[in-house]
Order: sequence, then structure tokens, then C-alpha cells
Amino acid sequence: MDKIQEEIIEEFSVFDDWLDKYDYLIGLADTLPAIDPTHRTEQYLIQGCQSRVWVDARMDNGKVYYAADSDAIITKGIIALLIRVLNGRTPREILDTELYFIDAIGLSANLSPTRSNGLAAMVKQMRLYALAFASKAE
Repeated sequence: MDKIQEEIIEEFSVFDDWLDKYDYLIGLADTLPAIDPTHRTEQYLIQGCQSRVWVDARMDNGKVYYAADSDAIITKGIIALLIRVLNGRTPREILDTELYFIDAIGLSANLSPTRSNGLAAMVKQMRLYALAFASKAE
């Protein structure tokens, strides 16, 4: 059981309408840990996203911490949720975490195909960072 994912599912469960969920998602964009402006470059840009999304990660005391930004407000909300779930975990925990909240809150079912591809690309990039940190640590 993942406490943070359960919190997210609980927060979204109060909304019946997907427009309300989108509004909530947009509000979450403000909670996104700011990315260093020097990391808003091609190197940190996620391939496969319709909007521009930059993700960076650092390792601190064996745990991974992410920062991100996007030029699309809903995407910022989505990445904020991903960071909330994965931040401060070890690389192994990140690689082993099943992000079940995405389906549980209906996100995957209510995103356009291009946004769904973008979501998958964001998750993949975050896991790649974890994998890189894990291989360095071994």
C-alpha cells in the first residue's frame, strides 16, 4: 500500500466531474518543485510529449529528488503528481513502484492519446533517472 498514492486517490475521489478534476490538476501545477532555469534545455526535454516538459533529478543521501517544468498547465499538474509519489525514494523503490493512482483517479482514461503518450514518456524518463542512479550506486 502506497500512502501518497492513496492520498491522491482520496483527493480526486471528491470530484464527480472530470472538469473539476482537471481544475484540481491545474491547481497542482503550483506545487511543482521549480527546475533550475539552466535545465530548461533540450538535454532535459522529454521526448514523446506533445507539450514541452523538462525533468531533472538529483541523488541526495541515496534518495532521488526530481524537479520539472512544462509549458502546459495540465501537464504541469500531472508531473507534480508523479513527483509527489516518486520524490525522496531510493532508485530501487522508484523502479519497483507501480503507479496505480493513474488508473485509480481515471487519469489514463480521460487523457487524449497524445497526453497519455506524454504521461508514459514522463514516467519512463523518471525511471531512467532512477536506473542511472541505481547503476552508479552498485
